[in-house]
Amino acid sequence: MHDKIKPIIDSVTPMSSRAIEKVQDLVQFLTLEKGDFITEVGQRDNFEYFVLDGICKSFLFNPEGEEITLSFFMSNSIISPFTTRNKDGQSILNIKFLTKMEVATLHAEKFEQLMIDDHEIRHFGNTVLRNELMAKVDKEIGLASLPAKSRLQILRTKYPNIENCIAHADIASYLGITTISLSRLRTQS
Repeated sequence: MHDKIKPIIDSVTPMSSRAIEKVQDLVQFLTLEKGDFITEVGQRDNFEYFVLDGICKSFLFNPEGEEITLSFFMSNSIISPFTTRNKDGQSILNIKFLTKMEVATLHAEKFEQLMIDDHEIRHFGNTVLRNELMAKVDKEIGLASLPAKSRLQILRTKYPNIENCIAHADIASYLGITTISLSRLRTQS
């Protein structure tokens, strides 16, 4: 199982076997079902997560109680870092599995200590944070400046085949459009 984490780490920034082993020694593996939550707003969530297999999303509820999708996390990726998901020790996001999921978890405080102790792990952690920030900025710019058709094309490039794996309501929410608009766009392309 441990060898499933190395490709995810290498996709962010390569690390030596020694540094990867330090991370792997602290990892635990979980299999969770579609519809399960990793965390919900207001809960304590003290872990970092590697998505080994499956799809999940981060989301919030709007004032009408509708889910507004913020991000998707696909197989072989890293869920938004602890520091970006929590405030005052509590989650500021809901994270829900959209398919059956296999994840590797790592206690955030132990990972933070690894970052302090090891420059390679620190570089990896900082790169994950930078990538998270850039993804959020790119999405924000896209929502503000691109037509829905362009946003759909970007989604297809970033998350290949996602349209065949999850509910279209989640995709429409992520794109900032209605499911009817998404259906029209899909028939046009």
